[in-house]
Amino acid sequence: MATLSTARPSAARPRLDLAALGPNWYAAVMGTAILAGGAAALPVRLPGLIGFGELAWALSAAALLLLAGARAVHLLRHRAAARAQLLDNPATAVFYGCPPMALIAVGNATLAVGPRVTGTGPAVAVDAVLWTAGTLYALTVAAGIPYLLATRHRAAARTANPTWLLPVVAPVVAAASGPALVPHLPDGAARTAMLHLCCALLGAGLLGTLAMLPVVLTGLLHGGLATRALTPSLFLVLGPLGQSVTATGQLADAARPVAPGLAPAALALSELYGVMVLGAAMLWLLVAATANLRAWRAGMPFAMTWWAFTFPVGTCVTGAAGLARHTGSTGLTALAAALFALLLAGWAVAAAGTVSGLAGGRLLRA
Repeated sequence: MATLSTARPSAARPRLDLAALGPNWYAAVMGTAILAGGAAALPVRLPGLIGFGELAWALSAAALLLLAGARAVHLLRHRAAARAQLLDNPATAVFYGCPPMALIAVGNATLAVGPRVTGTGPAVAVDAVLWTAGTLYALTVAAGIPYLLATRHRAAARTANPTWLLPVVAPVVAAASGPALVPHLPDGAARTAMLHLCCALLGAGLLGTLAMLPVVLTGLLHGGLATRALTPSLFLVLGPLGQSVTATGQLADAARPVAPGLAPAALALSELYGVMVLGAAMLWLLVAATANLRAWRAGMPFAMTWWAFTFPVGTCVTGAAGLARHTGSTGLTALAAALFALLLAGWAVAAAGTVSGLAGGRLLRA
């Protein structure tokens, strides 16, 4: 006689669903790589700081490799989802600005803190490859995503939010990181061409930012944020501000041996521009922090937008650090150190939320 089993069927374990893997996940790579860049740029030398930077660089490189593999599976096996992310959904399309910035950020971190581990030659080679690939990718999305927003998506200005800045700021990231490669190029035309290219990238990124930022601010004033989970995206406004300050400082350093006649003017411009724009960034930081504190008290849920607490703040760290190095200002040195502490706190919060979300089945689960 058959007996009925009284054992309860075990609940099916949630599994990773790569169909839901979007380009926004590259923000975690960016946010980790900027820890290494910030540690290398910080104008104060603390015990273990460079070792910490090396650890952050290794973690970001591993995350980039893992994510690139997962995205390859996503693009091969879930083509319809990938197409929808780019062509049908403006909310996800703008995050295609993250992959090129992740490539460039990891390359820059490799050259900034990696030589002690890999040697200078391999670090330069890795940075050159990642910077070149990231820059070509950045130019593609800086032109392509706004075009899609205006034509295919027909996104209304009242729906604009700070994530719209992600594609147009990518060339500024390339402009800020490229000058580090200049000393490793052959003397003469190659160095001059690289310096000019980085200046052109800065111009392209600033033009895109100047065109997009008023639209974003208009959307915030008239439409607000669509969901509370988007509140951390307010920190993204810091990205083009801090990164452009970093870029002008790096270009001034690169101009000294390459274009000595322009170097004094480049240095003066970087200081004047840097102080003004960094002041605007600090004002916006107060606005973003206040809004996020209010949203957190109201129960703001974790989302991958929390990684906006990292990279944009990191660009302000490198910008303030460059200004402190050029001016010798103790106030700017203290500001860079304080921003680095804020970056560490933001990274810890975002990383903890991501790990908890993956473990608890709230992220990328089917």
